Amino acid sequence: MMMAVLAGCSANHQTMTTEDMLQGGFWQRNVVYWFSLVLDKFATLFNGEYGLAILLLTIVVRTLILPLTLKQYRSSKAMQAIQPEIEKIRKKHKDNPQLVQQETMKLFQQNGVNPMAGCLPMIVQMPVFIALYNSISTNSAIYGHKFLGLQLGLNVKDQGMWIAYLLPVIAAITTFTQTKMMQAQQKTAMPGMQVMLLIFPVMIFVMALQFPVALPLYWIYSNVYTIVQNYFLYVRPSKRKESVPAK
Repeated sequence: MMMAVLAGCSANHQTMTTEDMLQGGFWQRNVVYWFSLVLDKFATLFNGEYGLAILLLTIVVRTLILPLTLKQYRSSKAMQAIQPEIEKIRKKHKDNPQLVQQETMKLFQQNGVNPMAGCLPMIVQMPVFIALYNSISTNSAIYGHKFLGLQLGLNVKDQGMWIAYLLPVIAAITTFTQTKMMQAQQKTAMPGMQVMLLIFPVMIFVMALQFPVALPLYWIYSNVYTIVQNYFLYVRPSKRKESVPAK
């Protein structure tokens, strides 16, 4: 869930051609330029349809970072497996937080669990997603293009079409769905998870109203990819376990 990080990028962006990005700063010249160039190349495969180019680029990027996602998944499973032991330690030494921390770290070492393993893949992904965000929001060719009757460079409120409001709604629904899927796999309730379940979809909806429609379009593509990915990582294996009769 790093849409909030993407939203932190300034909305006061300046559009330019892909070649003009070579005259920009280090980040724009060496990172954003290449993402924007790939978008241009993908668009030529679809007769100039940038809406489909964004879809293809989203699939490519999310697939390339799939190994990191799988690493995060394995770390999450390992943490869940030792969660009962962690709870025992907390109850046994509830009056000694320092001892709880020491015993918990010892438990991590004994089971080969790295508590930071679940965070590191997310941190590595951040530059990738921010670069993709920048390439979509800066490329002037995208801003002047229409997809599904909507001008990708205008926000929802400036489209003059009621159907444009479906994008923020779909973006919010898919955000809620993927967060709910993740929450359903937690054996123990995580503090603040219910709040996140409500806040993130609302945040995405509000942002989708403000930003050019190319961005909520990307969010929808990314959310759908994540939903499918989570189905095969979490939901389907759970169903298989439930279908196995108890001995």
